[in-house]
Amino acid sequence: MSAATAAAKVNASAKSDVELVKRCVGGDEAAWSALIDKYKNLIFSIPIKYGFSRDDAGDIFQMVCADLVTELPNVRKAGALPKWLMQVTSHKCFQRMRELKRYTDDAPDEMVVVATGELPEKLLQEIEQEQAVRDALGAMAARCRELIRMLFYETPCRPYAEIARQLGLATGSIGFIRGRCLEKMRRHLSEAGLR
Repeated sequence: MSAATAAAKVNASAKSDVELVKRCVGGDEAAWSALIDKYKNLIFSIPIKYGFSRDDAGDIFQMVCADLVTELPNVRKAGALPKWLMQVTSHKCFQRMRELKRYTDDAPDEMVVVATGELPEKLLQEIEQEQAVRDALGAMAARCRELIRMLFYETPCRPYAEIARQLGLATGSIGFIRGRCLEKMRRHLSEAGLR
């Protein structure tokens, strides 16, 4: 079984971050893969929003993951893990911005907002909403997840016939299934307090 398959299995069976964290602290490598997979987009999106290059964002991602490995046994409330990750990532962005400013004056202007080391409220809300969408998508059945990914996350959009062929569906059923999947996603987001 590949690491990705094992991570997907753990992610599907893990009912919450509490269980994932417990398994990670116990040394379960598949749980580590699932945890990183669950939060990789959250972590990587923050430096990108601050205007860092993809290379710098990758470096920040690695630093945050290293901190996660070190600090996870000390995290008291696993349910607060996303906010902890946002805060740590924000601090790493601040540190990186200081390094860039020290060696060059051409750091992006967007990074000025990082100067406090705190996430601005508007950016925090945006990041939380994006993570809620990722969580809602992750909670869906594999077919819905894949269908939504193909329809809304790929550029250019695939034709329905190609999606139907890949998912083993009738072309005419894509619209109906898409509607059901989006309704499930809306309910999940509503339950999470988002509209």
